[in-house]
Amino acid sequence: NRALHSWTENELAQFETRWPIGAMERTAYALHLYAGQRRGDVARMTWRRYEDNRGVITVVQEKGGAELPIPAHKGLREVLASWPRSHVMILATEYGKPFSIAGYGNWMADAIDAAGLPARCVTHGLRKASARRLAEAGCSTHEIMSITGHKSLAEVERYTKAAEQKRLARASVVKMEEHFGGRISQPATEGAPKPRRKPLVEKGNLQRMASPRGFEPLFAP
Repeated sequence: NRALHSWTENELAQFETRWPIGAMERTAYALHLYAGQRRGDVARMTWRRYEDNRGVITVVQEKGGAELPIPAHKGLREVLASWPRSHVMILATEYGKPFSIAGYGNWMADAIDAAGLPARCVTHGLRKASARRLAEAGCSTHEIMSITGHKSLAEVERYTKAAEQKRLARASVVKMEEHFGGRISQPATEGAPKPRRKPLVEKGNLQRMASPRGFEPLFAP
């Protein structure tokens, strides 16, 4: 859904503060953020698909059935190293059962609410944040698609275009600062009319002024 919000860096940090490494909520979050997958694919991930000796996690996407071997980001490796392998599934319910897709979605929604995040932050927004980060790191459209498994160029190009706009805007401002420096332009004064100086004593007031003793005015009122 194009209208869904991509989590900002501040929002990601807020979730991490609430759910430290070792919490199942943080493990689920890391799978979304670093593997860039949908909630159904994360809910179905198994330990068998994670080769920690090679640092690769293989995702079999429910939508389209694509199999994606993805190098595990060091942030994901750290989180998975702190999460016990007590079930065939990486994530399981408190009753030791695999999550249903709806049940997993509700559980993640509760975790997001507990982190105090706004309503715009939903689980799918983590997949969008993953694509955004890849784009801002300079990844091409096809590089991003190799992680997220998107089939449409148009969806992913929105992230690369936004990242490119930010990069170009930063470069433009740097060039302007280097060319003009940090000086503030002053208004031009050459040829501008000089302001009229206000006389110290207005003529009307001069007549009402008392003359010092010993001096007579040179004119009669």
